[in-house]
Amino acid sequence: MSQTLNASTLLAVPMAPLVGSVLAGIFGTQFGGNWIGRRLTHTLTILGVLIAFILSASTLKSVIADGARFNETLYTWMVVGGLKMEVGFMVDGLTAMMMCVVTFVSLMVHLYTIGYMEEDEGYNRFFAYISLFTFSMLMLVMSNNMLQLFFGWEAVGLVSYLLIGFWFNKPTAIFANMKAFLVNRVGDFGFILGIGLIAAFAGTLNYTEAFAKAADLSALTLPGTSWMLVTVICICLFIGAMGKSAQFPLHVWLPDSMEGPTPISALIHAATMVTAGIFMVARMSPLFELSDTALNFIMVVGSITALFMGFLGIIQNDIKRVVAYSTLSQLGYMTVALGASAYSVAVFHLMTHAFFKALLFLGAGSVIMGMHHNQDIRYMGGVRKYMPITWITSLLGSLALIGTPFFSGFYSKDSIIEAVHESHLAAAGFANFAVLAGVFVTAFYSFRMYFLVFHGKERYDQNPDAHHGHDDHHDDHGHDSHGPHESPWVVTVPLILLAIPSVVIGYMTIDPMLFGEFFKDAIFVNDEKHQAMKELAGAFHGPVAMALHAVSTAPFWLALAGVVVSWYMYLVNPAVPAAIGRALRPLVVLLENKYYMDWINENILARGARALGNGLWKVGDRTLIDGLLVNGSWKLVGMVSNWTRKLQSGYLYHYALVMILGIFLLMTYFVWLNK
Repeated sequence: MSQTLNASTLLAVPMAPLVGSVLAGIFGTQFGGNWIGRRLTHTLTILGVLIAFILSASTLKSVIADGARFNETLYTWMVVGGLKMEVGFMVDGLTAMMMCVVTFVSLMVHLYTIGYMEEDEGYNRFFAYISLFTFSMLMLVMSNNMLQLFFGWEAVGLVSYLLIGFWFNKPTAIFANMKAFLVNRVGDFGFILGIGLIAAFAGTLNYTEAFAKAADLSALTLPGTSWMLVTVICICLFIGAMGKSAQFPLHVWLPDSMEGPTPISALIHAATMVTAGIFMVARMSPLFELSDTALNFIMVVGSITALFMGFLGIIQNDIKRVVAYSTLSQLGYMTVALGASAYSVAVFHLMTHAFFKALLFLGAGSVIMGMHHNQDIRYMGGVRKYMPITWITSLLGSLALIGTPFFSGFYSKDSIIEAVHESHLAAAGFANFAVLAGVFVTAFYSFRMYFLVFHGKERYDQNPDAHHGHDDHHDDHGHDSHGPHESPWVVTVPLILLAIPSVVIGYMTIDPMLFGEFFKDAIFVNDEKHQAMKELAGAFHGPVAMALHAVSTAPFWLALAGVVVSWYMYLVNPAVPAAIGRALRPLVVLLENKYYMDWINENILARGARALGNGLWKVGDRTLIDGLLVNGSWKLVGMVSNWTRKLQSGYLYHYALVMILGIFLLMTYFVWLNK
């Protein structure tokens, strides 16, 4: 028997982080006179997120155990014609899962931040930002209408801009946050067009009401064209997802966003903001199921992102950028699953990925702290014996990422590969190759980073940019600069707590999430047209059998090959990578320049837009509007008035002459007519 959740309890979930953020942002910063100190600031914000997590976990329990649901409007903002603009919540299996993922990862990041940002002057401001981000993401995933969805969508973009440029005196950070802001505006333009088309033709912004009219929308074409309206809507919505979830070619902002502090890399670019696009497409599955064209488009974009962003991870030397390109690749996997109509598999991978990718980002941050803020993996090595907790948790995260059997990433990643294999869409052939090749690539760059950081000989003294502290051999963050050291407990405890679900959550949840009724009223799949999930269900015989069967499949051996090749190239025979780099120099240059996407954006698109703007300004504005219409009109009026003024001389004989001439002309005209 299903029950209805309490509206006040649900409202407290996003409001608790918001209250913490407001208190920290006003009373913990110079804006409010620094009235509260660091300890009270982080206590208030952590308490707010902890309350949100406890309530989210309780909500998930009610959803699973009692079948509880909620779909109501809490506040009507305005009504324009018949279009209602409201604030409301829709809580089902999809929402409850996202609430728990967002609040748990955010809680771990808040705890981690106490240690990582310990000596930063913007300590209180940072806590205010990340709590505000948590509120924005919760409003996004809990919404029951597209207006609130768009509010949360833009709010996470705004806070991401603030967090990426947190160190606002650093030019590269300012460039990175502006880049993220502008690229996301491109995607958001498509997103709001999609929402506008739904509002125009369905007459509603409410999810349930819009989905009820999906069949009517599928029968319409876009006015003035022969295009299916639902295809245009879905592609526009997905363009929004391409920006937010960093899909090719709107991916360029995410690697540069590593300029922000490491905790935001885990919060925004692993677990929450970049998964908003995946969540949105899954939520809109009743619409996307109506257009195979849109699904093919999604699958192609996801395949390109999954494979080609993985290649870029191979040549990165900054530890955070390796993990960033890994995020891009895994987001591509999720997108491919969406294109195969395996929405539940995409969301399943979203959940497992959130835990092990947040773990890898925070592990990278712990290494950076232990290495006195050196981020170049070429000048690490042998860190394992100095940082045992960071080492073992990072290893567990890496094993989950590459899809090791029984780890969480295995169950979701293998399910994606199998779903693509079973798909009968036109793009499935290329997608199948991309996700399989991506398995080897992921294993290779992941363990390249792992081996260079934690194993091999120590290379700290070879770093030309090594930071040396003050006279007492302490760096500017108060750490001993003689050698690597383990991070404090506020850093290692979140690593341990994230490592646990990175190992077990996939095993525990694959059956109910993919083949049970967890998403029964949240995700819609047309089994007659798109049979990938039906095929997966027929082949599933439990998580143990799935893991044991994996040793006879291509993904397992490709992943193992990637690990072995990286082990040989970076531990056994380090001369091999350099030799390959020399032999394939043109390819390396292509990868180092990130396929020249930044060059294309800056030198073709940006300059083209600038040239177009200058042309519109000089030709359209100055010449046509100002010169011809505005100035031309008054000049014409002045010229005509000057001419007519001369006819009004004021002399009587001039007027008499004109009258006589007029009479003469009229007489001549009438005589000519009578001939």
